[in-house]
Amino acid sequence: MKRDIICEAIRNQKLLSFMYSGTRREVEPHLLGYDSDGDLTLRAWQRSGGSGKDWRLFQVTKISGLVITPEVFERARPKYNPNDKAMVRIVCRL
Repeated sequence: MKRDIICEAIRNQKLLSFMYSGTRREVEPHLLGYDSDGDLTLRAWQRSGGSGKDWRLFQVTKISGLVITPEVFERARPKYNPNDKAMVRIVCRL
């Protein structure tokens, strides 16, 4: 289940790799929760793919080919908000 994989990666501070909007993404997952529309959503720092490095939101239903990579990230990125206002209910977080 994607939810379990994402929470495991967050817990162990491991990078995730997946396809999203036709592009392979590599991200540092920070928070998983439900947005105001009820969609399970990942808040992550995108390292590569898509439109470059920055904070991004990913709807989990649109993620495919999800894998945890062996690479670890050391700490939360600057401007990480563990009480992300984009989420109405948090499932797991750093």
